[in-house]
Amino acid sequence: MKNKTQTIRKIVGFLNNAEEDGGFWLPNIQRPFVWTEEQICRLFDSILREYPISTLLVWKTNSALRRRKFIDNWKDSLSQHLSDFYVPEDSKKKCMVLDGQQRLQSLFIGLCGSYDGKELFLDVLSGDLAAPDDVRYKFSILEPSRAQFPWVKFKDLIFTSKKRREVLDSLTASAGRELNPAELNKMTDHVDLVDRTFKIDDAITYQELDSIDNPTLYKEDDVVEVFIRANSGGTKLGKSDLLFSLLSATWESANDNMEVLLDSLNQHGFEFGRDFVLKTALTLVGQGARYEVEKFRKPGVREDIEAKWDEIASAIQDVLDFVRGKTFIQCDKAMPTYLVLIPLIFVRYKFLESWKQAKDVDTYLLRCSLAGAFSGNPDNLLDVLVKKLGEIAKFDLDETFEIIRSQGRSLELTEDRFWQMGYGSDTIHLLFNLWYRDFSHTPAYENNLPQVDHIFPQSALRKVKIENPKTGRRDLLKYREEQRNQLANCMLLTREKNGAGGKRDILPGDWFKDKGDAYLKKHLIPPNSELWTLDRFEDFITARQELIRSKFSNLLVNKQ
Repeated sequence: MKNKTQTIRKIVGFLNNAEEDGGFWLPNIQRPFVWTEEQICRLFDSILREYPISTLLVWKTNSALRRRKFIDNWKDSLSQHLSDFYVPEDSKKKCMVLDGQQRLQSLFIGLCGSYDGKELFLDVLSGDLAAPDDVRYKFSILEPSRAQFPWVKFKDLIFTSKKRREVLDSLTASAGRELNPAELNKMTDHVDLVDRTFKIDDAITYQELDSIDNPTLYKEDDVVEVFIRANSGGTKLGKSDLLFSLLSATWESANDNMEVLLDSLNQHGFEFGRDFVLKTALTLVGQGARYEVEKFRKPGVREDIEAKWDEIASAIQDVLDFVRGKTFIQCDKAMPTYLVLIPLIFVRYKFLESWKQAKDVDTYLLRCSLAGAFSGNPDNLLDVLVKKLGEIAKFDLDETFEIIRSQGRSLELTEDRFWQMGYGSDTIHLLFNLWYRDFSHTPAYENNLPQVDHIFPQSALRKVKIENPKTGRRDLLKYREEQRNQLANCMLLTREKNGAGGKRDILPGDWFKDKGDAYLKKHLIPPNSELWTLDRFEDFITARQELIRSKFSNLLVNKQ
């Protein structure tokens, strides 16, 4: 479970927005929005008073589940027609809000929409504690045509493009009278407070249950259980929290030992967590890979893990060191799933001497990761692999691949899957680790990590419109998200070259014009400069696909 923080203005931008890490949506199991106008106003008062507004809980998944949008223009009658806001089911990345609907829906109404046709206003001259309501900053949901100074439409303060001085001058002018020094000071303080609490400070924390990076950890039945607990006043627990609490109940130093191991594993930018360690530990002590609470309640299991902890930790650390030092995988992002490591850790744990002679580990990691052999629910695959490796007492690539195929999992990288490795995919960094061998994928400073960038900028492609057959106007996007983000429109740049003053929104014609042949070959850029213009985008993609296909043709060959 990951804790993340965002500004309120940013988090509102996640709602219903698939462009922002899949967007935040409401699962079908969520009840309707029930807060009143007064509750909405109190929430905004609490924020300006810099009170904590509790942690949100979201589930990151690509499961094809029924979900619905947050509603910007709310009406009481809409609670009976939620089906109008359902989103078509798909297998794309998305974040389901398990706990926090009322707060997020209130923020969406106040900052982006309306409530029964009325909008949220702030009295910019309030600020004194008012009994008996215990409200300091007065908010009200009003009809815009009837709102007069000192009531100011709140969303205009949040999303204004004006500078601070211009905002204050505009507010002063709207008063229609000369404000006294005390009123001017209070209004100025309010503008500064709004900027800080909604735009600058990371005021919202959300916990993320990640079923994309950890597909076997948070399955739908687990998430439903978490949802029930979160929305019934119970303790918010992820499965690893519950399992680890069982382990530490009989092992006093469990927490310290776990933290020491995780600190060591993650010192080079990886993000191993308790979930992976506990799943690996269960496998190594013969309990199978399936992550079940009952296993930790079985007599002797916890004691077995405690007794063998040093050996378990050493095996995990040694395999990671081997991967970092002797394979192409140079960074965390190049490993779509850590589960692919468990068979290797098992061999290292059980058969140290044969592990020292292990061969073809890089081929195993590459083929399994690119083809998604450990995607979905691989617990049975892990159990069968561990059983076979235990019988032959070593890591053998042919035997391993035979087992993987026998479980109905592919090791062949088809063209369709290959071209899906676009911007934001879980395998693009793995491919780029192979492609860009001379990049430093693990710099000492995390912010210097190389960055995947669009060759034709998203901003430019979004401006290309086609005619809407319904209206006759050219207002439809020509290039959808999957076209903008496709692999053939991606390259890897250093943070310096992609950051401020770097490429950013520069079109390829301008970016490549002073680059030499070596640069173009490195990035597999078609040398014909006529293809570097926006109106030749599709021709550029076709030409670059041929160059990429040629470079990686060996990956696309089905090996038996």
